[in-house]
Amino acid sequence: MVVLENFSLKKYNTFGIDATARYFVEITTIEELQQILSNPDYPRKIIIGGGSNMLLTDSIDALFIHINLKGKQIISESPNTIQVKVMAGENWHEMVMWAIDNNFGGLENMSLIPGNTGTAPIQNIGAYGVELKDCFVSCEAVRIIDQHLVTLTKEECKFGYRDSFFKNEGKDKFVITSVTFSFTKNVHKINSGYGAIENQLEKESIIHPTIKDISNAVIAIRQSKLPDPKILGNSGSFFKNPIVSTEIFEAFIAKNPDAPFYKMSDDFYKIPAGWLIEQCGFKGKRFGDAGVHKNQALVLVNYDKATGKDILDLAAKIIKEVKRTFDIEISPEVNLIK
Repeated sequence: MVVLENFSLKKYNTFGIDATARYFVEITTIEELQQILSNPDYPRKIIIGGGSNMLLTDSIDALFIHINLKGKQIISESPNTIQVKVMAGENWHEMVMWAIDNNFGGLENMSLIPGNTGTAPIQNIGAYGVELKDCFVSCEAVRIIDQHLVTLTKEECKFGYRDSFFKNEGKDKFVITSVTFSFTKNVHKINSGYGAIENQLEKESIIHPTIKDISNAVIAIRQSKLPDPKILGNSGSFFKNPIVSTEIFEAFIAKNPDAPFYKMSDDFYKIPAGWLIEQCGFKGKRFGDAGVHKNQALVLVNYDKATGKDILDLAAKIIKEVKRTFDIEISPEVNLIK
C-alpha cells in the first residue's frame, strides 16, 4: 500500500475532470482499508470507487482512498434462490453480466449502469422499474470511527428513492466493502412493464423475454440515449427526478397537460427531470466545454477540458431555469466533492 502525492484523478472519475488529489492510495484488502482509515496523518479522507457518481469541483487537499476490493462468493443456495457476496471494487455492469450468464435474475434492468458495486447501496441505484434494494440482503462496511467491520441489514440501510442511510445519518461514517444479493435461479420475475423496454422487445419480436432479453433491451436503450464516458465525459443522470405532492402535481399538470409523469402513490408523483430540462431549451446546448447531451437532457457532459466548476455552474443555471419555468425544484443526483 503506497500513498502517492499530487495525483491526477482524471482516470478515476467518469466526467474526466482533471482534478488533483493531494494524496491517493489504492486499497485491495479490508486490512489495508482499516490501516489507512486509522492513520492520523491524513485528516480528510475521501472514498472513491468507480468514480461514476461524483463531480470533482476543484483540486482537493485530501487523501483519496480508491476501493479496489475484488471477488464474489456464494453464501447460500436453495432450489430457486442464491445469495452472492460481491466485493465493493467489482464493476457493476460486469457483475450484472456475470449474474445473467449464470442465470441469476434480479438485476437485469440495471445493466450498463456505470460504477462499482460498493457505491450502489449509497444511492440505491435503479433503472426501468427496479432498484438495488429489490435484490439487496445486506452489506459489510468498515465503520470509520473505530475501523470495525460491521454488517448492515436491508432495514438498517433505510433505502428510499436514490437514497439510503449512507446519504443521511450514516454519511461519511462507513466504507462499504461488500454487498450480498439474493438472486432468482429458475422462476424469474420479469420486469418489462416500462414503456421503453416494451418498445424495444416489440422491435426485436420478443414475446416471452428472458432475463438476458431484458438486459439486452436495457443496454440497447441506454446506448441509444447515454454517451459512453470513455468517449464523452459524463456521470450518467446528473439530476434526480423530482417527486412532488399531489397538490403540486395537480397545479403542474393543469398548466402542462402533455407532460409525462409516474404516480408513486395517492400522495406523490414523479416528474421526469429530463423532460423539464428539455422544455427549458437546454437539451443539446453547449456552454464552452460543458454541455447537456443531445439525446438525454438529464446528462451533463464534459466535451474536453471542462472543469468541475464549469459543470456545476451549468447545473445551477438549469436548476434555476426549471424552478422559474415550472416552480419545481430539481437537485443533483451526483455527489459534489469540493
